[in-house]
Amino acid sequence: MADRPRNPDDRGYDWLYGENRDGEATQRVPTSRRFGDRDGAWGSHRDLRTRAMPVGGRSDRPGYEHRARPTGPPRPSPRGRRSGGGRRPRTRPRWGRVVLLVLLAWLLFLIAVPVYAMSTIDKVKAEPKSDRPDNTLGSVFLLVGSDSREGLTAKERKKLHTGNAGGERTDTILLLYEPPFGRGKTLLVSLPRDSIVEVPGVGTTKINSAYAYGGPKLLVETVEGETGLYVDNYIEIGLGGFVNLVDAVDGVQICPKQRMDDVKAGLHIKKGCQDADGVTALGYARSRHTYSTGDIGRGEAQREVIGQVAQKAASPWSVINPFRYFALNTGGADALRVGENVGPIDMAQFAWAVRKVSGRSEDGKTCTVPIADLSVNWDTDRARALFEKMQEGDTHHVSKRLCSKTGLPY
Repeated sequence: MADRPRNPDDRGYDWLYGENRDGEATQRVPTSRRFGDRDGAWGSHRDLRTRAMPVGGRSDRPGYEHRARPTGPPRPSPRGRRSGGGRRPRTRPRWGRVVLLVLLAWLLFLIAVPVYAMSTIDKVKAEPKSDRPDNTLGSVFLLVGSDSREGLTAKERKKLHTGNAGGERTDTILLLYEPPFGRGKTLLVSLPRDSIVEVPGVGTTKINSAYAYGGPKLLVETVEGETGLYVDNYIEIGLGGFVNLVDAVDGVQICPKQRMDDVKAGLHIKKGCQDADGVTALGYARSRHTYSTGDIGRGEAQREVIGQVAQKAASPWSVINPFRYFALNTGGADALRVGENVGPIDMAQFAWAVRKVSGRSEDGKTCTVPIADLSVNWDTDRARALFEKMQEGDTHHVSKRLCSKTGLPY
């Protein structure tokens, strides 16, 4: 076959092969500067060109302009699609992580609030220096309701019907006993304030005068001397603090068995169960002139209110509602004074024990110390038997004869 005449204008692949002096095509291989000389035997770098190899004669089309391929990293796939053509799953919020963070924040709040509240509680010296009884099995809390007017303004005294009496006495004295686990029921025992006892350094007189003469220390010493129980923790609540604590749980329900009108306590309520705010609950707990049993009836009312506060404070709503939780903790802290040895764990144990004697739990009993008559003279034999059961840490065998609401034998 004869060779086709060559068109001088058609360079074809001369850019790759080049021509020698005789017009014959020769392959030109660029030589890099790394492996060859600038004018090496295989050609020169000056002969490198950037022309693209013609494909299908596109270079012959009028107006055709070659566009070089873009260099660099590959372009990302369109949003919402995978490079393989399938749809990419939508990004969803990580609800598990969000829920975990919320729970951790809530747990921190639940811990931080009582710790902060505990740091604001006033501490008092309540441990006597005299010889004390041996440690009692279980835990003994001495709960005192002070009638001190200290810190109350004239307007608050008028509102609470406290009068302007000076000095400090105790309207409420209660022993809260928590036995060792599995050894019996929790006991809340009222010690009527008019109980005639021997006050060290003072003589035979009413038990509440011990607080007036020597404050918490002398009161603890007196109670330990009369009961033989070792008081582990001292907790005191004032008049104003009592009102704030009741209001912090949105009031309590009281169930008087008769209509009560007590001008001195500022109390005017009907017979039967009804809601009471802090002021009304305070009057109900302080009134004694409307009871035929006097101070004995008042002790029952005090235990009723304390049990109601404990029951509402232990409800789930007190934890779920952050405002109520904060108010309950801070309100309780403002209301209390505790012994120097009382810590957060002791307060938690105290709250748990009070819940058991709220009246709706089968884990606790409430009663008055055994008495011989309404003049509040203690029944020595029965009182000693009750306190011995508590000393031994066994309340399984505490009968109604030893633990009754009025303190009188049935």
